[in-house]
Amino acid sequence: MACTGHSHDHDHEDQLGLSLLQYIDQSQVFCLNEHRENAGRSVLKPYEDRLSLEPNLQSPRDDDDIELLMHIPFTEAVTIRSICVSGRASIFKPDDEDESTSAPFTCKVFANRTDLDFDTARELEPDVKIELLPPEHLAEVQTDDSKGPGTLDFPLRPASKFKMCTSITLFFGDNYAKIMAEAEGNDDEDVIPTEINYIGFKGSGTSVKRQAVECVYETRGMKKDHKQPGAEFGAKEGPSI
Repeated sequence: MACTGHSHDHDHEDQLGLSLLQYIDQSQVFCLNEHRENAGRSVLKPYEDRLSLEPNLQSPRDDDDIELLMHIPFTEAVTIRSICVSGRASIFKPDDEDESTSAPFTCKVFANRTDLDFDTARELEPDVKIELLPPEHLAEVQTDDSKGPGTLDFPLRPASKFKMCTSITLFFGDNYAKIMAEAEGNDDEDVIPTEINYIGFKGSGTSVKRQAVECVYETRGMKKDHKQPGAEFGAKEGPSI
């Protein structure tokens, strides 16, 4: 189900609820294909830092692969009402063209799934698929060089899918640079990595604790290591969360 609605997140608390950052089990968050270790964790920032461009999450430049798969468990079951995903720009082109990045174009959202790899996330129907608006959509652009455009909240519907969530998995399979190149018939253009600066959720806790289990994860999961459908997502050994 595609999601295109959104709201501007002017307040820390609004009709969509409070930030769920306090409920995220940071030690168990991981992202496959991230450009550096724990880059995925680094973009789960406090709400007041949502406009900061550093630290960020990027897909690696050395393998021309723009996909990212991120798993976020919670310390207790939560109700998620909205998600915010923020990139620097549709296509960010600094003076050094080799450092260009692009904001993600779509986000597939899966609730309470611990069995996803890249192949299954690419093919499986998600609980919701969000078409992310370009960062330039917000008219109020910050003038401070350390800040980018504002952020947008995308409500998650149907709401019943996101009640009693113990984890959420996000798949970013494309970005604006790829979509624009395909639209112009320039599929052979150089691949521009995906960049994400902030991921946030709003909703509420339930006080239902998630059962703790012990897992051992790779320090940096690569796509070539996660091609078998049904394999544990990001785990070397031990049960899934």
